[in-house]
Amino acid sequence: MVHAGFAAVATDPSTIPQAPDWPFDVTTLTAPDGSITAKFVSFGATMTELWVKDRDGKARDIILGYDDNTKLLTDPAHPVFNPIVGRYANRIKNGTFSIPISANPPPNGPNVYHIPTNDHDGQDTLHGGIYGWDRRNWTVFEKSQTSVTYFHLDAADEGFPGNVTAYATHSVESGGILHTTVHASATEKTPIMLTQHIYWNLDAFQGSENILQHTLHVDSSRVVAVDGDAIPTGPFIDVEGTAYDFRTPRAIGALWNDTVGLCGPGCQGYDNCWIYDNSEEEVPGVTLWSDISGIRLDITTNNPAVQVYTGYWLDTPRKQVHGGPSLNYTKWSAVAIEQEGYIDAINTPEWHVDQIYYPGKDYYWDTTYKFSTVD
Repeated sequence: MVHAGFAAVATDPSTIPQAPDWPFDVTTLTAPDGSITAKFVSFGATMTELWVKDRDGKARDIILGYDDNTKLLTDPAHPVFNPIVGRYANRIKNGTFSIPISANPPPNGPNVYHIPTNDHDGQDTLHGGIYGWDRRNWTVFEKSQTSVTYFHLDAADEGFPGNVTAYATHSVESGGILHTTVHASATEKTPIMLTQHIYWNLDAFQGSENILQHTLHVDSSRVVAVDGDAIPTGPFIDVEGTAYDFRTPRAIGALWNDTVGLCGPGCQGYDNCWIYDNSEEEVPGVTLWSDISGIRLDITTNNPAVQVYTGYWLDTPRKQVHGGPSLNYTKWSAVAIEQEGYIDAINTPEWHVDQIYYPGKDYYWDTTYKFSTVD
């Protein structure tokens, strides 16, 4: 886990030698019991492979990605395969916010900031701007056989105020556990809201081609209401009696005909933000499993919300291990499950959610992924 002490260490991260193939250098972590193996690259502190065992004891790579990791930078589709996303994940209305926050900050008002827009024909900023944290060169700060910590300095990138230093630590443990933490500190007042944007297919394209039969549980009775650009309108939707209700586990595709338009105009599936009903640090806020592979995923987190995206817009060549490159990842090939804060709370003051950080108030993101099998 990353502790506050990292911010005060004597070692200057910029002086640590990096691998010759940095930032696409691969770090492989394997749990002592062999239950889980994860691979990462420095670019975006991104996970590129995740191997866990199915019910028959066979390892499967259950996340999307590329065979050529340089495409994390060069793929024009930019599907955001499994990195740390920041400085502000999800969307920012009009690419604009103020400090203190306000509902509709004037374009040229005092303490108003503008971030490049890159979504919905320029109507909003998605995942931190043109070059958010997922498309930046992180550096290896320290590593072992079971853990790697990456460092990133966001020097007022993309127009955000002040500098933010971030340490992201990925670790694996016996018992099929992947754990990711991020500790970020700011030099002046700035919004920070991060996520780890992992795309899951628990079958690894063996026995199925999509995630519609994956079973999902989300501990949430409220979804953020959004407009056609996926920007919050203020209210919350009660999931009772709707296709948003995963409080009782069910197949993602069980009410599929009712999901037309839920992820935006012309889209079928989900791309929505659920607000957790409880603290999910000890009891999983999200559970996902496949009856085909038998792989089960339980997620605990210190975050108050989760974005579930069923990949309607995917159209990228698959990894070879997933049947590529002649086959593509396409709509519903995977589900991205993004632990995060309230989306665009910096433009929704009626929620009274504080996402502004500054010296003396650091940001912590903490999520554990526990793998097991079902009969």
